[in-house]
Amino acid sequence: MADNKTHTQLSPPKADDPKPLIYPVPLSPPFPLISKQIELNRALSASSKSTLFTLSRSDVVFEDEYLIVVNKPRGIYCETVLSAIPRLLHDSQVASAGTGIKNPQEFHLANRLDRDTSGVMVITKSHKVAGKLVKAFTDHKVSKTYVALCCGSAPNWDSISIRSGHGRSKHGAWRVYAASDVGRSLPGGSVVRDMATSFQVLSVNGRERFKNPTTKSSTDQQEELGEEQEEEMLVVEDVGVGVASSTDDGKKDEILIRANPQSGRTHQIRLHCQYLGLPICGDVKYEGPHEWKGKTWDGHALHAQTLSLHHPVTGVPLIFQAPLPSWAKPIHS
Repeated sequence: MADNKTHTQLSPPKADDPKPLIYPVPLSPPFPLISKQIELNRALSASSKSTLFTLSRSDVVFEDEYLIVVNKPRGIYCETVLSAIPRLLHDSQVASAGTGIKNPQEFHLANRLDRDTSGVMVITKSHKVAGKLVKAFTDHKVSKTYVALCCGSAPNWDSISIRSGHGRSKHGAWRVYAASDVGRSLPGGSVVRDMATSFQVLSVNGRERFKNPTTKSSTDQQEELGEEQEEEMLVVEDVGVGVASSTDDGKKDEILIRANPQSGRTHQIRLHCQYLGLPICGDVKYEGPHEWKGKTWDGHALHAQTLSLHHPVTGVPLIFQAPLPSWAKPIHS
């Protein structure tokens, strides 16, 4: 009897067939399920605020004919702040009997902050100045410091530097990768890039462990901490290097930290805080609590405190500093 089964003839692999691409495995977890709806609600809130948002002179940190630096509030998109600049300058010039403002198309964001990150934001007033500042950022000639309120187990270090990879996972989420994966391909055609941040613990449960965040410029901090940071370098190469936080909110500590990013990757500080087991309060994307000690957070507790650079036209060294939000002021006890 004839065999009615069909057979598929498999050709032997050719010697020059390309090997399947193996992507690096992210070391931080994907977004928690709870974050999707919360983030959607926050985005809708920010969008609704955009139509009514205005800046006041009290929001201005610095201004000259080339730059205007403002203290961006939490829960507002950078583009919304940028759109409010012409009105702010117009009202100021009308009050001082001015003769009009520059073409709004001349204004550019020199740096960007996440929607829920508050603090120093620099806007240039001409294309030429914008180009010079872009080069300064690209050449790493701009120094920034942030403060963040985190929750987790109090770390046994006062300062530490962490170096890892950074990139998008196959689902499009930003994740931490091993430092040894830098340069490897990722889904979508991007590659893992390097990411480095230095951290200092300012206070734990309101008790100071480091200098008050208002007493040092970013340059002073880097000079003061230079050798110590080199000695306490954490190079991320495997899962579990970070400090795991407690699962019981009542047993978690409240940690105020200062962060100095040496690179400018998307969500860099938030990702490294998560990896260290110190997620930022309100940062639901990266395991931060939505509710903490009876308070519901409408955004994450991250603030761009200072930005240091040489003036793009005059060359004068400048340090812009935004006032600290109430959650960032250490409680002496």
